[in-house]
Amino acid sequence: MVTFKPIVMKKYVSVRLVCIIMFFTCYLVYSQQESQYTQYMYNTISFNSAYTGSRENPNFLLLHRTQWVGLDGAPETQNFSFHTPLPSKNMGLGLVVINDKFGPSKEVNVNVNYSYSIFLKEDTRIALGLSGGIQSLDTDWSRGSFNNLLDPVFQENVSFFKPTLGVGSYLYSDDWYLGLSVPNLLRTQYFDEVQSTVATKRSQIYLMAGYVFYLSSDLKFKPATLTKIISGSPISIDLSANFMYQEQFVIGLAGSLDNSLSLLTGYQITPSTLIGYAFDYNTNNLGNYNSGSHELFIRFELSKTKYLSPRFF
Repeated sequence: MVTFKPIVMKKYVSVRLVCIIMFFTCYLVYSQQESQYTQYMYNTISFNSAYTGSRENPNFLLLHRTQWVGLDGAPETQNFSFHTPLPSKNMGLGLVVINDKFGPSKEVNVNVNYSYSIFLKEDTRIALGLSGGIQSLDTDWSRGSFNNLLDPVFQENVSFFKPTLGVGSYLYSDDWYLGLSVPNLLRTQYFDEVQSTVATKRSQIYLMAGYVFYLSSDLKFKPATLTKIISGSPISIDLSANFMYQEQFVIGLAGSLDNSLSLLTGYQITPSTLIGYAFDYNTNNLGNYNSGSHELFIRFELSKTKYLSPRFF
């Protein structure tokens, strides 16, 4: 959870800025600290390093998310990831780059992932993962709106670089998976004691699971869940249910309890290329102040052989 020390705001700060800060605080305290994804089932490598190389082919993913459309200063996220199995087939290597913008702040995370997997039986593996990298935060108060630019609260911009270290485990077969991960074990304090605002970023635990049911020769059904746990904050549970028709068309629903409801769609353009789109609607009071969130991704795989059945996760 992110905790804030009191901020003394003078009454001449614009209403717009106050709204941004209020939403910023709510977002960090009651939602996840890491980047938010509705289509987490396709982007597992971003929060579980043990997933690295599990698709058995070099894999690229590019994702863009625009959150809370219509709300000034709302979050935007761009995510690029690449991962591949190494020649030994028991190891995987990957790269994840995440760019987050929210109000006056911009955060960039760059991580290198490594995994090692063991066959428990012919179709079941367990993988252990490790990630390490750097996160940077840049806060530029000139991106906000003020009636008095001389207020000392907004005179000092903040920027820093700090290391990240994460671990993960991933148990999976062709039809199901279970995962446990902590993307960053290191506790990060955004501002020091002399600043007007202090934010502490605590480690976040992810629990994930999914299963593929074969309803017919043409139709698959995959329910999945992602649970996020942060000390001092309510547990967040995301649920999703996707259908895949003829190994090509995907449609489903997702939701975060007491928070949002989402529509998910996907299309397997070629055996190696998948595109997906999600629309989120806030079911809490925040839904009164925005017109929803949009998330779009494209995934591309390199394969030496023709796919017989595209992986559902």
